[in-house]
Amino acid sequence: MQLTGSCHCKAVEFRLESKTPYPYMRCYCSICRKIGGSAGFAINLMGDAASLKTSGEQSKLVYNALIDGTRSPAERHFCKVCGTHLWVWDPRWPGLLHPHAGVIDTPLPRPPETVHIMLEYKPDWIGVPEGPNDIHFGKYPDLSIEEWHKSKGLYET
Repeated sequence: MQLTGSCHCKAVEFRLESKTPYPYMRCYCSICRKIGGSAGFAINLMGDAASLKTSGEQSKLVYNALIDGTRSPAERHFCKVCGTHLWVWDPRWPGLLHPHAGVIDTPLPRPPETVHIMLEYKPDWIGVPEGPNDIHFGKYPDLSIEEWHKSKGLYET
């Protein structure tokens, strides 16, 4: 599935191919909360890094978060004009790019369940849904994004 996305001010626009377009995972770690400025989570998709096409490259900056005092190699790309966080790319997995679902302009399919991760880092004031289709993990989930899509029959070939 081709995904198109953009920042809030449209200074940066992009498109890429994804075989895993269901926004099923919500991360509550401090990096996702603070960088996104949200009450609790970021939702990342997975795309083919080689298929990425961007416009407005001059309006984009990269942030490498500090994790336990060490700078992460993961690059968090964002718009320097409006501050929108666009995607994460990590040189340890160079073929993958993880756009934030919130910046995708293409209509996304609704997932059959929601996986809540990094709950050990969630502040107490944030409520997490606990319905029959909500799966919880203190840190990372059992399945990768690709494995989850395949286990649900949602992986696009």
